[in-house]
Amino acid sequence: MQVILTFDYELFFGTYTGSVQKCMIEPTDRLLAIARKFDIPLVFFVDIGFLIKLQEYKQHFPELEEDYNSIRNQFAEIAASNSEVQLHIHPHWEKSHYDGEKWVVVTDGCYKLSDFPDEEAEAIVRKYYQYLTNFTGKKPTTYRGGGWCIQPFSQIEKVLQELGIEKDSTVFPGGKFESEHYQFDFTAVSRFENPYRFQSDVTKAEPNGYFLEIPIASWEFSPLFYWRLYVLGRLNPSAHKMIGDGSFLAQPGRKKSVLLHKTWNHVSSDGYYASQLTKQANYYSDKKVKTFVVIGHPKGMTHYSLKQLEKFISRTKSLYEFVNFDSCSL
Repeated sequence: MQVILTFDYELFFGTYTGSVQKCMIEPTDRLLAIARKFDIPLVFFVDIGFLIKLQEYKQHFPELEEDYNSIRNQFAEIAASNSEVQLHIHPHWEKSHYDGEKWVVVTDGCYKLSDFPDEEAEAIVRKYYQYLTNFTGKKPTTYRGGGWCIQPFSQIEKVLQELGIEKDSTVFPGGKFESEHYQFDFTAVSRFENPYRFQSDVTKAEPNGYFLEIPIASWEFSPLFYWRLYVLGRLNPSAHKMIGDGSFLAQPGRKKSVLLHKTWNHVSSDGYYASQLTKQANYYSDKKVKTFVVIGHPKGMTHYSLKQLEKFISRTKSLYEFVNFDSCSL
């Protein structure tokens, strides 16, 4: 089985975005140290809209120029580690701005691409693709929708095909959520149909489709898991507090729901989720799944999760092949 460790490289989108240093630079440095130790690649899905905004404002604010240069320097380290940078789009940056002290994030009516007219959404994809290509010197080949919001895929089908982005890794089978800002429904996707080709509907396998979906692995979590998560966070905050210093975009009703009901969620290296990785990987391997994709966020890393991630790699490196999207065999 192939294992792909992916990380959405971004700030927070709640009332406070957090800092570039704590949400991106510091935890990513630690992730790259683990990658070098075990000689494995990582994949970073970069919130390129934020980098575009940084470049727009950095000439007026020295602190933003420092952030921009820190990210550029880190990208050189990512490239040197044989890790990948891929395309990740959070279009709310089109409406957000820096007020001289903080980022003012606007998400109402612009959090997902489907909030925009089709032509505008296509223009955003082209702009972000070209900026990322220029920034890294390499064309991205794989896409991940911001907040897992990729539906309706038909809106961006033509532009992604035009740009040669053949792969996607947004879907986590069984996942479903809807709120004021979020909307995705992956309940029609089988956990073990991995990978699969598709065309206009990301949840519908089509053998001759242009696109290849390489889903994020999913798992059914019990309420007990989340009770443990919340209790541990209060008993040992130094180990379980996120390194990132921002706040999440609200997901109304979610906390209550996961504490009372079983929940399908993505397999993740964030926080306490990382404690389950070995068990989850072995389960997928037993099911003869070809590719096991894990999602994480540098901003969501904790001291605990970094240790658990290192343990997972140490335990499984001789069993599984750690790859990125461009090197995986599908």
